[in-house]
Amino acid sequence: MCKDYVYDKDIEQIAKEEQGEALKLQASTSTEVSHQQCSVPGLAEKYPTWETTKPELELLGHNPRRRRIPSSFTIGLRGLINLGNTCFMNCIVQALTHTPILRDFFLSDRHRCEMPSPDLCLVCEMSSLFRELYSGNPSPHVPYKLLHLVWIHARHLAGYRQQDAHEFLIAALDVLHRHCKGDDVGKTANNPNHCNCIIDQIFTGGLQSDVTCQACHGVSTTIDPCWDISLDLPGSCTSFWPMSPGRESSVNGEGHLPGITTLTDCLRRFTRPEHLGSSAKIKCGSCQSYQESTKQLTLKKLPVVACFHFKRFEHSAKQRRKITTYISFPLELDMTPFMASSKESRMNGQLQLPTSSGNNENKYSLFAVVNHQGTLESGHYTSFIRHHKDQWFKCDDAVITKASIKDVLDSEGYLLFYHKQVLEHESEKVKEMNTQAY
Repeated sequence: MCKDYVYDKDIEQIAKEEQGEALKLQASTSTEVSHQQCSVPGLAEKYPTWETTKPELELLGHNPRRRRIPSSFTIGLRGLINLGNTCFMNCIVQALTHTPILRDFFLSDRHRCEMPSPDLCLVCEMSSLFRELYSGNPSPHVPYKLLHLVWIHARHLAGYRQQDAHEFLIAALDVLHRHCKGDDVGKTANNPNHCNCIIDQIFTGGLQSDVTCQACHGVSTTIDPCWDISLDLPGSCTSFWPMSPGRESSVNGEGHLPGITTLTDCLRRFTRPEHLGSSAKIKCGSCQSYQESTKQLTLKKLPVVACFHFKRFEHSAKQRRKITTYISFPLELDMTPFMASSKESRMNGQLQLPTSSGNNENKYSLFAVVNHQGTLESGHYTSFIRHHKDQWFKCDDAVITKASIKDVLDSEGYLLFYHKQVLEHESEKVKEMNTQAY
């Protein structure tokens, strides 16, 4: 009825015959050739065919169709024990283990360890962690081995002091990236640091920096890989706050209320031209002299998962403090206005944002939010994760409770995780667009 492939006795017979021929060929060839063939995984391994037993046939008879995921589905919702000020790690682990493509990668057993010592491989531990969290075991998991590996590979995070969740995220992605096997397939001319490991495929975007000479208007462009975007907040020591008036709009579903800053405002601030001033002159390649310039950041390539970091912790020569400004963020986000391809629509540093966009390639959905409660000296991290459809849960170390969308959107927000709604698959000259359902 569902056209799902189950079993074909003719194909099974062909497979047995081919396996027999392969074993005969291996036995008849020379030692050298035989050694080479043995290096091919699976050639000399004989797997028994599955013969259904009577209890299995009865189970198949009782469950003729695939199981549908009910609204009460809780597999994947598992708390993490706090091992001593490790809430910064627990909230990031919850966000990563609920990243759709990363979850599918590890639960389909795609990781092949390339480390000399698998016991020290963080990717292997993440694979084990995914299996634990999606095992259906309701009791909280103790991530002691993950913490131990973090201490080994990111020594600046070792110890039982409270750490920054954003710093842990970047350190974890860096170690995972280094422990994955990368090759030249994913490298491009404008981004030599890019590889095709699962971490880069999901989290790496391309940040374009355009420096324009004020004398000859020549433009120098560089593109750097990035795993996240750090955004300044109102009330910080940085310039360009507050934003210019006249920006009332409902971009990305954010109804702009007076006095409330939105994520779109922060992205507009991030991508607007900045005059570097006379104290930061650069040598222009065209003028061959030092000139004043402007710098503008845009996104050349969007990642599958976009992570936005609000700079809530300010460290300056005068003071150390936490910025508690509320930032409104949407469930769905359109990144089209902040791309390098949309730069022509910028006039005098003001971004003309369309009220609606038909470009679904650049649209994202929110799936995780990390929050920090407390002060700079003493605080606690929690996270909201989207589990199934529009079901949200709050993860507070070992305790997981159901949350409403209002709870999520009303939270302060420290790290926001958005997933692309549409994934792009490129194969030579063929480009297909597939909607990612999760």
